[in-house]
Amino acid sequence: MRAEIQTIVADIEKSLDLLAQRMNWETAEFRLEEFNARVEDPNLWDDPAAAQKLMRDRQSLVDAIDTYKGIRQDLDDSVELIELGEMEEDDEVVKDAEETLKALKEKAAQKELEALLDGETDPNDAFLEIKAGAGGTEACDWASMLARMYVRWAESRGFSVDLQEEQAGAEAGIKSATYQIKGHNAYGWLKSESGTHRLVRISPFGKGTRETSFAAVGAYPVIDDNIEIEVNPADIRIDTYRSSGAGGQHVNTTDSAVRITHEPTGIVVTSSEKSQHQNRDIAMKALKSRLYQLELDRRNAEVNALHEAKGDAGWGNQIRSYVMQPYQMVKDLRTNHETADTKGVLDGDLDGFMAATLAMKVAGKSRADAKSED
Repeated sequence: MRAEIQTIVADIEKSLDLLAQRMNWETAEFRLEEFNARVEDPNLWDDPAAAQKLMRDRQSLVDAIDTYKGIRQDLDDSVELIELGEMEEDDEVVKDAEETLKALKEKAAQKELEALLDGETDPNDAFLEIKAGAGGTEACDWASMLARMYVRWAESRGFSVDLQEEQAGAEAGIKSATYQIKGHNAYGWLKSESGTHRLVRISPFGKGTRETSFAAVGAYPVIDDNIEIEVNPADIRIDTYRSSGAGGQHVNTTDSAVRITHEPTGIVVTSSEKSQHQNRDIAMKALKSRLYQLELDRRNAEVNALHEAKGDAGWGNQIRSYVMQPYQMVKDLRTNHETADTKGVLDGDLDGFMAATLAMKVAGKSRADAKSED
């Protein structure tokens, strides 16, 4: 077997090892038997919420087992074909099996990455907030570029994107925007994007000088009915107002916008859909999402570095730099993952950056650890 193919086989084996580790392969079949026994309980649906969670957990385990077994079987079959083809000097069989192995390597790597998304709310939809930071008009323009980047990324994955709120900049771009990104594992992917994003470029506003701009990104899980978040009505203030954006494909214009302020934490959320009732519902979900995120931070501050990473949208707190001048480079300061394809990144090609951050967190590194290795 050629050295290149041996390397591919080793890479697939490595992915299989991680998949087995993430699902605790040694007990997986036993746990599935337990799930199956509970599913047959005639009283299961007496508690619909618990039953739905059980069915989701069972299906997740079934999918993980099937994925592992499928990749393992395809790997064994391909290796056997290569060995047989080499023995019989059948180059066509060997070539076909090697092509199958190369495709299998890509599939295994993707499944390995998806296996890292095992947090309680990773499968959920996400609220994504983008706010202009230091830099004035330049920062507002940068915030709108980031909004476009994330919309492109989400749409490339087949996710739906709903604009919840947008505040236009005084001269260009946006001061802030909030989106709801709907799709499986939307929060799991986007949580790695929370933080300050820094842009260096020649100003497009007639200055002709090199400018540095900042924008803050925050991702929060949409909380479903399986997670209880209590909000005391006495702690919130609800305001209605007329909302109008700058227009365009992703901007709503309505007379029924709703703003909810949570007095104890100072959290403010807004929604500007077409009906006031819908706005209240969306805004409350957004508030619960933010409160849930705060609770996660308190419970597990070392693992969830969302607010540590986010910081103020200014110097010294950035998680990623996008340099357009004097050279082309996007670099994540937590993982050191980088690319010279700035256009591709700004068009939504973010998977490499997200994957590197997920892998870093699984390895147990904090942002400070990553920076100290730079």
